Amino acid sequence: MTNSPRLYVYIALALIAFAANSVLCRLALADELIDPASFAVWRLFSGAVTLALLCIFKSLKTKPPSVKKIWLEGSWLSAIALFIYAIGFSFAYVTLETGTGALILFGAVQLTLILFAVWAGQKLTGLEWVGLLIAFTGFAYLVMPTLTSPSLIGFILMTIAGIAGIAGIAGIAGIAWGLYTWRGKISSKPLFATASNFVRTLPMLCVVLLVASLYGSEQIHSEGIVYAMISGAIMSGLGYALWYAVLPYLSASLVAVLQLLVPVIATLGGVIFTNESITLHLIIATSGVLGGVLLVIMGKKQ
Repeated sequence: MTNSPRLYVYIALALIAFAANSVLCRLALADELIDPASFAVWRLFSGAVTLALLCIFKSLKTKPPSVKKIWLEGSWLSAIALFIYAIGFSFAYVTLETGTGALILFGAVQLTLILFAVWAGQKLTGLEWVGLLIAFTGFAYLVMPTLTSPSLIGFILMTIAGIAGIAGIAGIAGIAWGLYTWRGKISSKPLFATASNFVRTLPMLCVVLLVASLYGSEQIHSEGIVYAMISGAIMSGLGYALWYAVLPYLSASLVAVLQLLVPVIATLGGVIFTNESITLHLIIATSGVLGGVLLVIMGKKQ
């Protein structure tokens, strides 16, 4: 499939699916069609079902692995990171616009992966350090209007990125997804591992449902549930399956660069589907964050 048209189609579809998650979440929450916790529950549940069915279908074409073997491909640490990501993702989009949320999320993902690499002993070049500084500066500029938020200090301690207010939740989600992606690199069967991790979140979702029932929740509209299920089953489940199908044919640096396109696609989706505007502030911040990460990737490649 190397350099074939089908490869590029799969890449495009996967990136659009990742960006569509932001658009769908924003559509559901901005119009108060569903509450953030319920959106995350329906998203992870439908994603778990879809991925389980994909694993069964794939097993029918090859030697079927045991359920125990598939289960062991995942881990509880990865499942917890996935759960934190999904919950933080949903609550952040209550107030964040589509492009801003996607920028924080995927910027935090890339920066987290870079920091994990440094922690693992990888030394950065001068260009990589410059890129890292520019990216963090872009994050700081992005949230300048909210620097007086009471949660700023706590979030700085957790993310080191200086993201304040509700944007901090998206940053935490990005770090959780970065951790999940980092752990996914050690799996020899990422599709099975992802399915296992999604299924492992189900007990956590039960806790969320219990808490929501005790404290009451907002009225849930069927349209909101549909958005959440599309986000989980199609954009997450099938999107991850497509992404894992193309990963073996891509270099690590190209993968990182391609992921930087997601905030751009999500921003365009927000303009088209949720009537959001592209501000100069967002353009400057996006250029700083994505440009800084791109410099890190270029430095790594050199």
